[in-house]
Amino acid sequence: MHVPVRIRLILYMIIGGFCWVPAAISSPADNTELETTVRALVRANAEKDLPTMSKLMAHDADIISYSIGGRKYVGWPNLERDIKEEFEKVAALDLPISELKVWSKGDIGWYTMELDYVRVIGQGPAQERAVLPLRETGVLERRNGQWTLLSWHESFRNASGAISVDVQPNTAAPRTVASSISQSAVHDLGGEWDILEVEDDKRYKATLDKAGNGPYTQHGGRFITSKFSDRLWQGTWQQPGNDREGEFELLLSEDGTQAKGVWWYSRVGAQKNIPPREHGGTYLWKRLTSPPSAR
Repeated sequence: MHVPVRIRLILYMIIGGFCWVPAAISSPADNTELETTVRALVRANAEKDLPTMSKLMAHDADIISYSIGGRKYVGWPNLERDIKEEFEKVAALDLPISELKVWSKGDIGWYTMELDYVRVIGQGPAQERAVLPLRETGVLERRNGQWTLLSWHESFRNASGAISVDVQPNTAAPRTVASSISQSAVHDLGGEWDILEVEDDKRYKATLDKAGNGPYTQHGGRFITSKFSDRLWQGTWQQPGNDREGEFELLLSEDGTQAKGVWWYSRVGAQKNIPPREHGGTYLWKRLTSPPSAR
């Protein structure tokens, strides 16, 4: 029997319509719940809500995550301990997100995020704030219908690390803590510094920005200035290369060309809670670049 071409085309379309699904068209994944979970984690961190963070994070013993300062976390207990210590140290936290993108395939999700980790320490006129501009990536898995953070990695968005900010009341605008010793003079700590650990006769160099933050050539180290006032220079140091960190305190010379003081450990590997100033040594810093004039 001869069937006209037009009729055959119509029949093919009708029959094919019941079984053909265009391969090139697929529904995009709805990542609303995934994004909500990431934002809930950040909010719980800002609110110092450890139970919620624990609920949204995996406790698998073999999961590995990385944080700033060369920190590596395997499993949940060590991370939980450090989170508790951080919550006890700070008066308040704020974690504003500037960018967040999420993707998923099946029960696996991942994200990229940029945010500021704002630490507020102390109370009243002595209160200080440090801003850590961070970049973070992470992987989640949907378990029993709930997205759970498995592993994450964070690093600084900038080259200098934390930015210390003075947030004393009645201040017209935030200022770097490492900037002012009086209303009329502002010190710039930037430049290249030669550093001598006196007892061990060990030398290395640091390259700092004007706020006193930057890397040094010893085990991939980095200095972070937390306070500068009346030539008294205080801060922390981190050495990812040998998994150590600590604090320092210096007195800057009046001409800004050198600084003398002490350094000490706060952590060596897994050993934490080392008493301040108990184990360390003496610093002698010499500025290799001309100090900027006070302005």
